[in-house]
Amino acid sequence: MTKQGILLVLTAFLTTNCSIFKKTVKPYAPEMVTVEGGTFLIGDFYERANSDALPIHEVQVDPFLLGKYEVTYAQYDQFASKTGRELPDDGRYGRENRAVVNVTWDDAMAFCKSLGYRLPSEAEWEYAARSGGKEHVISGSDSLSHLKDYAIVRSSGINFSFMVGTKKPNDLGLYDMSGNVFEWIDEFYQFYSLPDQLHDNDADGIRIIRGGSFGEEEMATRTYWRVGTLRDVTATDIGFRCAKSL
Repeated sequence: MTKQGILLVLTAFLTTNCSIFKKTVKPYAPEMVTVEGGTFLIGDFYERANSDALPIHEVQVDPFLLGKYEVTYAQYDQFASKTGRELPDDGRYGRENRAVVNVTWDDAMAFCKSLGYRLPSEAEWEYAARSGGKEHVISGSDSLSHLKDYAIVRSSGINFSFMVGTKKPNDLGLYDMSGNVFEWIDEFYQFYSLPDQLHDNDADGIRIIRGGSFGEEEMATRTYWRVGTLRDVTATDIGFRCAKSL
C-alpha cells in the first residue's frame, strides 16, 4: 500500500472508529436548561412575614445551567455503580424515573461534580424557581390556588418521591421546583439578617434545602421558603438537581 493509502486509512480510522478521540458522554447526565442571568429581590416578597427569609435584598445572578428535572434513581444508580458507591434506599417504591432521595449533601455534590457540574447556589435556585425572579409564590404561578397544577404535596396523597416531570413546568421549563422532594443547595445555612456571619463553607454542617416535598403542604413549597439541615442527613424527601456556571 502506498504512503497516501496508509494515510487515508489512518485518517478514516481516527475520525470514525477510534473512541479514544471522541468526547465521552456519561449516560446518566441530566438534561439541562439555560437560565439567563439578572437581578432580583430574594426573600419573602409575598407576606413579608417569614423572618428566616428577611430582609428582602437585591442579588445579581449570572447565567447558568440548571437541571430540567430532579435527579432520578436511574441516573444516580448508574453513577453509584461506576464509582462503587452504595445505592440509596428506594423504600420499595421502585427506582427508575423517581426523584432520587436518601442521599446526603456530599452524595449529591459528588454526583454533580462527576459531570463537571455542582449544586445550585441559593440565589440561583430561587431565581430559577421564580422563573427568572418573578413574584411567583410557587414555582410556576403567583397564586397558591394553582399549587396542585405545579407541585406534588401532602394533599396529593403520594407518600414517596414521585416520577419527575408529572406536573406543569414553570416559565423556564423547569419541573418540580415546588414539591415532590426538597433539593440540596450548595451553600451553608445563613440568616439573611447576618450577611457577614463567618462560616467555613466546606466544613459547616448545616446546609439548605429548598422547594418543599410530597410530605409538606403549601407553606414549604413557597419559592422563598428556607430550611436548614445537617449535610450528612439522608431523608425520604430530600433529593437534588445540578447546576453549572456559564
